[in-house]
Amino acid sequence: MRDIIIKPLVTKKLALLNKQNMYIFKVAPRANKIEIRKAVEKLYNVAVEAVNTLRCRGKTKTRYVKKRMIQGKTCSYKKAIISVRKGDSIDIYSDLKY
Repeated sequence: MRDIIIKPLVTKKLALLNKQNMYIFKVAPRANKIEIRKAVEKLYNVAVEAVNTLRCRGKTKTRYVKKRMIQGKTCSYKKAIISVRKGDSIDIYSDLKY
């Protein structure tokens, strides 16, 4: 299950979604909605109502080293928006690793 769900994503904007029983996770690029649903239900013991997925492209980054411009790109990833049944909740803060 840990090979499907990589980590929960936590920002201020996503904290507002948590009040609506929606959680966002970074998932494996080849994982489909059915696999994601089963993994979340097994790991967190909640009933999943809906799973929406999207792919986020990597951003282009520029840095200067010894007066030379070097361009690179951050990694692309896939994220899943999970809606859980009313009354269920996921404690994502206990899952974070620093």
